[in-house]
Amino acid sequence: MRIGIVGCGGRMGRMLMREVLDTPGATLSGGTMRPGNPDLGRDLGTLAGLEPAGLVSTSDVESLFAASDAVIDFTTPAGTAVHAGLAARHGTALVVGTTGLSPEQQAAIDTASGQAAVVQAPNMSLGVNLLLALVQDVARTLGPDVWDIEIVEMHHRHKVDAPSGTALGLGRAAAAGRGVDLDAVSDRVRDGHTGAREAGHIGFATLRGGDVVGDHTVIFAAEGERIELTHKAGSRAIFARGAVRAALWAGAKGPGLYSMRDVLGL
Repeated sequence: MRIGIVGCGGRMGRMLMREVLDTPGATLSGGTMRPGNPDLGRDLGTLAGLEPAGLVSTSDVESLFAASDAVIDFTTPAGTAVHAGLAARHGTALVVGTTGLSPEQQAAIDTASGQAAVVQAPNMSLGVNLLLALVQDVARTLGPDVWDIEIVEMHHRHKVDAPSGTALGLGRAAAAGRGVDLDAVSDRVRDGHTGAREAGHIGFATLRGGDVVGDHTVIFAAEGERIELTHKAGSRAIFARGAVRAALWAGAKGPGLYSMRDVLGL
């Protein structure tokens, strides 16, 4: 399976290339970065910290999609919307790990899924996707008349969107378990004299600092007891492994919008 990486010069991009090069059945088809990047023209294997791969980084995204069975995208919301159009044009499977998309950018991905297989997930790790399934099941069992739901997440100081895409995904899973729309019951910010907590709402708390890869806890709290479901990521390698697994899966699928739960058969 020929897998390409957009944004190959960043930390995640280099880790994705390393994972592709180390995965049986996967072939690195190329990697792109923005024009003017000082690493343009460098060997992709060297960029990934491995032996030379005989491929160099370019800024030609169109050619990458034409030469790939699947492309993995952990770039920016604006970039991902453009890449979705290229995936549709070439019928190339697209794995999207980008978060913080606007409704218009999400619409571009939805449209592309009519022409290509698109796997989109707020988090590519197996553990987090198991957590999503657990949260939905627990929320379905523990009703809002007794149980409050709070979601706490922490990431490194450089993360630009909040709450994290994974936290929002956990919120959507909890809302789905209760048969409600997250936007209608979401409390993103609390400040000042807020009054009592509204029953049935799902609260979010966001922490930023240091080099934390990603910690997420979903708290189910009732009078006299509390259940906490937690996932802590110690390395970005878990996201790379999941993304490459998704690319191998999507490259053999027809058009459609898929999740990691589809990839993992959950």
